[in-house]
Amino acid sequence: MSLEAAVRGEITGVILAGGRATRMGGEDKGLLRVAGRPMVEHVLRALRPQVSDLFINANRNLVRYREFGVPVVSDFIDGYCGPLAGMASAMKVARTAYLLTVPCDSPFLSADLAARLHRGLLRDGARIAVADSGERLEPVFALLDRTLLPSLLAYLEAGERKIDRWYAQHPMTRVDFADEPGMFHNLNTPEELAAAEATMQARAAASGRTGGE
Repeated sequence: MSLEAAVRGEITGVILAGGRATRMGGEDKGLLRVAGRPMVEHVLRALRPQVSDLFINANRNLVRYREFGVPVVSDFIDGYCGPLAGMASAMKVARTAYLLTVPCDSPFLSADLAARLHRGLLRDGARIAVADSGERLEPVFALLDRTLLPSLLAYLEAGERKIDRWYAQHPMTRVDFADEPGMFHNLNTPEELAAAEATMQARAAASGRTGGE
């Protein structure tokens, strides 16, 4: 077994699509179309080769999300309690050592996100590895040791919701992704959605020209 396959076998991926998307007028961001495909489909395509198992965390439009061919996990806590609730819900059903989390509105996901976070985790003896854009921490792009589930459940049951405060309770490392700035362009407004579509179209056109030369 290659090192890449061994790493992949230790990781379950979850796409976090459980929010209300208030800045997008309440529309389900994962199902909005970008360059002809639902946004979550772009994320699925990028994430699938990096993990052994894959889930979508969603709290509405469950039938639609199941059409993408992966299990859909809803928050075990009612009331749209934020990304930590989605992380905990996925950790409950995952069977691998680690959980990789990404948001549903990041279609420019790096092809080596899992590998780089995993290397950082091992290098620094951490239990949480979080991507750093070069400007700030990006807390929902994270690799979590699944043995942290009891801690996370206790934190949520105490009514806590702040992701950075829970991370601070455990050995955490920041992994530099300053070379992948586009990955963190979350799409929260119609204008950002249009800009992402223009970027995809430009990349497709450039790829077509390169392939034809």
